[in-house]
Amino acid sequence: MRDDLLDPRAVLLHERAADRDDAIRRCGRALVDVGAVAEPYIEAMLEREQTISTYVGEGVAIPHGTAAAKEVVRHDAICVVRFPDGVDWGGEPVTLCVGIAAKNDGHVRLLAALADILLDPDRARTLREATEVGQVIKELT
Repeated sequence: MRDDLLDPRAVLLHERAADRDDAIRRCGRALVDVGAVAEPYIEAMLEREQTISTYVGEGVAIPHGTAAAKEVVRHDAICVVRFPDGVDWGGEPVTLCVGIAAKNDGHVRLLAALADILLDPDRARTLREATEVGQVIKELT
């Protein structure tokens, strides 16, 4: 995965969320805070979740916006937000969210690269258990 996609400021490893929507808002806020997206992208992420769950298994979700929200994406980026206490994601416990923002069809490449990483049990575990930003950046770039 390209190393310019993950701003270290978008790696948040000790977060708490009341529920799935709160966790998605936290991911969206991380993308807004690093200048990757405009504020409306957060609502688009929530809208996407209403259409189809972004839970991918093994305690991981990959929230991202709807196709219509691409116009508010300033540049491709990901965020990594860890919820050590877990979040109920439609009946599944999630401890790691990898939020995605991509212009055009960039999300397809991002999802494919993430899938390669997350399908490797050791790498996925490293990400779920990471306590330092450097660990996450090393694993994803």
